[in-house]
Amino acid sequence: MNSSNQPKTKVTARLKMRLKGGQASAAPPVGSTLGQYKVNMMDFINPFNEATKDRQGQDLTVHIFIHEDNALSWRIVSQPTDELIRQALKVDKGSGKPHLEKLEQKLSQNQLTEIAQAKLNDSNTDNLESVKKMVAGTARSMGVEIEG
Repeated sequence: MNSSNQPKTKVTARLKMRLKGGQASAAPPVGSTLGQYKVNMMDFINPFNEATKDRQGQDLTVHIFIHEDNALSWRIVSQPTDELIRQALKVDKGSGKPHLEKLEQKLSQNQLTEIAQAKLNDSNTDNLESVKKMVAGTARSMGVEIEG
């Protein structure tokens, strides 16, 4: 998802923030991050909250581009892969020692495919098998094994 007005000027800063859908405010991290670039944070906060009101409270990653004329553009990527894996397995967190201690729950091939399809639009490929490998790698780093 992109902001409605895409400036055509050179990008001077690229920021990445993890925010709750519909809940951006002038408080940190938004206010402190955008403030140091001297941009009007309300040019981001109001459109972001409006665009994400249907995903209220969900963790979302947003990429913000600050242009040389201090204009903003941004895009939202889907929920982080680790969060999608935790939701699929109904667990609060991954293993603290993923290579030594594995979680009891295993990610099924169907769950792996569903998560990969959800992440496909955010990736730089349209090859589902490549995205499945990326999701499987994230799962391994959390101490989650893949069935089959």
